[in-house]
Parts: sequence; C-alpha cells; structure tokens
Amino acid sequence: MNSFNTAERGNPSSGETRSAAAQMVTWQGYDVPRLEQVRFLLSERKLRASGRLVTAGPAEQFSGSFEVSVGETGAVTRLLLRTATVSEERQISVSRSSEGIWLVDYGQGAERADFDGAVDVDVQFAVLFNAIPIRRLNLQQEEGEHEIPVVYVTLPDLSVQLVRQRYRTVSISEDRSVVSFTHGEFEQDITVDRTGLVVDYPRIAYRI
Repeated sequence: MNSFNTAERGNPSSGETRSAAAQMVTWQGYDVPRLEQVRFLLSERKLRASGRLVTAGPAEQFSGSFEVSVGETGAVTRLLLRTATVSEERQISVSRSSEGIWLVDYGQGAERADFDGAVDVDVQFAVLFNAIPIRRLNLQQEEGEHEIPVVYVTLPDLSVQLVRQRYRTVSISEDRSVVSFTHGEFEQDITVDRTGLVVDYPRIAYRI
C-alpha cells in the first residue's frame, strides 16, 4: 500500500493542529492499464479529496481529475471533474445545497435537479467514490443493507444520470470488512479497510 499520513496544521502562530490527517492512496486496475491516485482528508464521515485517474488501454485512453467534498452527515456537497481525451477536454461541476437541490454545470449555466433525494455521487471507474456511501452508512463497522439513489457520472464524456445501487455488509473484522456492491446487473464483493476505503475491488482495481 502506497500511503502516508501528514498532520494538517492550522495557523502556525496559533499552535492549533487539525485532527484530520492527509493521506495519499493509489489503486491499480486489474484488466485495464489504469491508475487512480487520491490525496484526501478523513474526519468522522467528512471527506475532502482530490485525485487523478489515467486509463491507457488500447480501446480507450483518457485522463480525469476530480475534487470532491463530503459534509459531516456523509452527504456529497460538491464534485468538480475534468477529463481529457486526444480529441477534447471536458469539465463539470455537480453540487448539492443544504435543501437537497443539485446543480449540474458544464460551464454554460447550472441545471437544477433533485435526483430522487440522492446524497451520493459515483464516478465511473473511480473506486474512491464507493467509500462515500459505505462510510456514510458505516457499513464497514455495522451490518446493514441499503438500496440508494446515486448521481452517476460516466467517463470520459461526463454524462450524468440517476441510478440505484445496493450496498450490503458481508463480513466485518478488526481491520478489513467486505461489502457487496450492486449496480444494475453488476455485482461484486469489495474489501475495505476500517475507514471504508477500498482495499480490493475484484475485476476493477486494487490498492498498491
């Protein structure tokens, strides 16, 4: 596992140190030459992360960069996402207000949506985003099963749609837990650590 922890400090003159610590994690794709590297801060259910995804397979070549913020309740508040292919670059901003209204903006004015009350976002191929509902529902530490509405963003075209996904706790141990993930006809058991971050996502990616 390629990760490290560094204390995030406040104003040096104040002598205050934030409780959250910066970490960096890298995942490698199983069948496709793909790397995802993310720097993030975790605190209870809050998460703030920036990352990059690079795919270099013969069938598809693109890169993506993102920034995502998750609030104290575990709900996503904002996602910024950019992609680049050999022919074009795209970007999108997806944000959620405290009233539950989503704003989707491709740079030409935001469109409003409620997405059936969704509070989670999933980005295709990016395994960091599986941690968001797992952490919010605390499935890595408490048994549970939930079918949830999710704002789903595809790569590299950045189309947005509402989907329904299911998360179910399979097993819990001291340092690893297994959570079943279902999206349409796709189902896989994901191994996560005590913080809810993916360790092994069979057929998709594993932490290095």
